[in-house]
Amino acid sequence: MVRSAPALLDDFAGRPFTVAEGRAAGLSSRDLRDPALRRPARGLRATGPSPADLLARCRELLPVLPPQAVFSHATALDLLGVDRPRGLRRPDDVHVEVRSGARPPRRRGVVGHRRSGPRTPVVLVGGIPVVTVPRLWVQLAAELDEDELVVAGDALLRRRDARVGLPELTRAVEGLDAGTRGLRRLRRALPLLRAGTDSCQETRLRLTLVRDGLPCPEVNRPVLDADGRFVALPDLSYPARRLAVEYDGDVHRTDARTWRRDVARRQALEHEGWRVITCTADDVRAPARALAWIRAALGPLRAGDPWTPLAR
Repeated sequence: MVRSAPALLDDFAGRPFTVAEGRAAGLSSRDLRDPALRRPARGLRATGPSPADLLARCRELLPVLPPQAVFSHATALDLLGVDRPRGLRRPDDVHVEVRSGARPPRRRGVVGHRRSGPRTPVVLVGGIPVVTVPRLWVQLAAELDEDELVVAGDALLRRRDARVGLPELTRAVEGLDAGTRGLRRLRRALPLLRAGTDSCQETRLRLTLVRDGLPCPEVNRPVLDADGRFVALPDLSYPARRLAVEYDGDVHRTDARTWRRDVARRQALEHEGWRVITCTADDVRAPARALAWIRAALGPLRAGDPWTPLAR
């Protein structure tokens, strides 16, 4: 019994298929030109509406990608649920890395990259291959400046839901060939990374302090009272001076619960004799005022101060 085109298309419902697969299943050239079929890429057909989420877009591309292709760069960041740094190239397109010698895909909305060196391990996200996190950070060094590379690294090392550990990133950099693109930037950025951050803006604020010659503050170090009970977890702090530096984004202003929590935390710190300096996005963009306040609060820097060193 000869099956009709609609019945044959039912076999491909919910997944893309190549023109060759369609022909092998019995679809004619006319069937494959049906306006009801979408064309996510050349040589590819799909039923149903265009996917709205990135994971589905990547799944649709898989059938026409070269063997060993892997999703990378900005796409990998999004698939892994990691905050984006600034300066990514074409962040809303789909980025694909192919093996050395393979032809990178040239399709609208797709950015192809060719991998140098041997094949690297991959991780599966929703069933699709994605570069490993250390490899991802190495890739980003080719397109980000040093500070945003630190922002990206901190995002991978978040206090909540960290995607990697600092030793893994260190090993990835140490194992690179001398001619690797961005290697010098990676080596400069590596000692600037801090595990346990909560936001990109906190990282930018920390780097702003250090670039101005101030000591590197502690990141999310718990403050305890005289009896060892937890008081607060400042974004940045100089415990020896009992100085906390907090970054407040818009959510701290617009969300009543967050605002009340911030007030209670500030009151608890001040009760323990701490000074709290609150910074906003304006202080990251134009930091002169905040830097002056923090410098004055720290007072003269003395030999033997227990500051955490940070390479500059």
